[in-house]
Amino acid sequence: MDFTECYRDTVSSVAAAARAGCRKRVRRLIKRGCSVDCRDNRGWNALHEAAAAGSTECVLEILSAVGGSSHGCRAYVNSLTHEGESACYLAAQRGHLAVVRLLLKAHANINQLTNDLSCPLYAAVDGGHKEVVELLVGKGAEVNRTHTASCWTCLHQAVYKGHSEIVRILVDVCNLEALDDHRISPLFVAAQYGQQECLEVLVNAGADVNTQAADLATPLLIASQEGHQACVDFLVDHGADPNRTCSQGWPQFPIHAAAEFGHIGILRKLIAVTDRVCDRGDGMVSPLYVTIHNSQIKSVELLLSEGYSPDAQNCTHNFGLRSPLALALCQMSNKPYSEIVRLLVAAGASLTEEDWMYALATDKTDFLQLILEHRLIPRPETLIRDCTVSQHHGKTVLKLQELRELLCVAQNQVHFAACWLPLLLKAGLDPSLLLQPHMLEQADNEVLNYLLEFVNWSTLSAPLKHILNERRVEKTWEPSPYLDSIPCLAHICRLQVRAVLGPDLLMTTNIVHQLPVPTPLHGFLQFRDIPETSYSHSPPSPLSNRIEEYYSTHQHRHVL
Repeated sequence: MDFTECYRDTVSSVAAAARAGCRKRVRRLIKRGCSVDCRDNRGWNALHEAAAAGSTECVLEILSAVGGSSHGCRAYVNSLTHEGESACYLAAQRGHLAVVRLLLKAHANINQLTNDLSCPLYAAVDGGHKEVVELLVGKGAEVNRTHTASCWTCLHQAVYKGHSEIVRILVDVCNLEALDDHRISPLFVAAQYGQQECLEVLVNAGADVNTQAADLATPLLIASQEGHQACVDFLVDHGADPNRTCSQGWPQFPIHAAAEFGHIGILRKLIAVTDRVCDRGDGMVSPLYVTIHNSQIKSVELLLSEGYSPDAQNCTHNFGLRSPLALALCQMSNKPYSEIVRLLVAAGASLTEEDWMYALATDKTDFLQLILEHRLIPRPETLIRDCTVSQHHGKTVLKLQELRELLCVAQNQVHFAACWLPLLLKAGLDPSLLLQPHMLEQADNEVLNYLLEFVNWSTLSAPLKHILNERRVEKTWEPSPYLDSIPCLAHICRLQVRAVLGPDLLMTTNIVHQLPVPTPLHGFLQFRDIPETSYSHSPPSPLSNRIEEYYSTHQHRHVL
């Protein structure tokens, strides 16, 4: 049977009259001998109906009929519905102050619990009935008892509902640090649900702003997560600690929550007060990681603009993540690079072997072009001299280790050389760095001819010439006709120009315009007359598969 829906055919005539608030009819029916304790399908009697309807006259009439203050009257006043609700509870729930006062005078149990562990005070708090709350508190109602399955107190519920006037009443009598089954305090609830006025009342009453739940979350963390700017501002201004660890699994701070959910105003506030040890400190986790994981572009942009390192720290032990860029690239999969990847590369994120795999082990060149847009390939001799210039012509210069890993991956991804080779050479990579045995052995016909046109093929070392001769005999390489002869003087001259200026300066700037040579020769000096290669292989397997295969089979090839 449904104990919440009232079936008309189960309601007594007295109860029906009480529900309608008709005192005369109630009196007439009682005089006829009708019982005031007949129950309907919900277990409600006439007093329950009168109390719920807020009819003080009917309540008085019914109480008079059952004997005023006798023992029998007291039992009747405290009779319960099938849901465990007393008449006092029903009146308090609906804010009927006068009825509650009458029932208390008739010895209603002020702390009677319902089946779901509610009580008159909790019901009045839930409904926002301030006057009823004041009456019940003044009459000695239990204020710190826990209610419902979550073990909330009346103060928890008042805060949750945002009844700030009731909170003002309760803070004077309640335990401000009462905890529910998750060790959440009323102040935590205020921060979680953005109840700023209640939060201020609690803090001003002395509640702990740094209380921690069972999972170590703090009010500042939960307010940051939920995006309650005013609550965050108030908490920070009143002593909330932005550097307290808020997670058992990893060193999470409120700044991580704000960054993860893209609450930019809160993030800006927390950047100013959070210890920068979380940026690159060992054992810490940069907020960039959680921001990238949730694809919060604006958060990434703000963190980088405020000086957070694009490299962060290695979080392999915490999350299996080597760097923010590695995470962003992993999310990219086979799609074009994301805006987050662009932001990280533009900010100077270090490039590792795996990052170069995403750029070179594919027939798509968008990521490599992005890198070359923001990074400068230096001359090998400057790196050998340990040159520390990090910026040149507005680009970040590749470090020696980055260049080494680029060349290592390139040597292992000759299959895609038709895609990446023209871009790297145009970006100023010294082609001599690619004149390695593996490259000459594995490059297809078009790629090999293209590479040789950037060097003096007649001066190759004996081992390299031997490889070329073997490929010619095996008919795996058909050299361009002019490769059988000594390079022409014009080609030797442009090689000398490149040697003097450096491939980076020659290929990436307009310095040739300053040379005393005819304009038509500018393109020739920059090797623009050489037709680019084209990728003619079948569509490659997924990039993730190729990366996995690379790490399981590749041989590291040192070039520098």
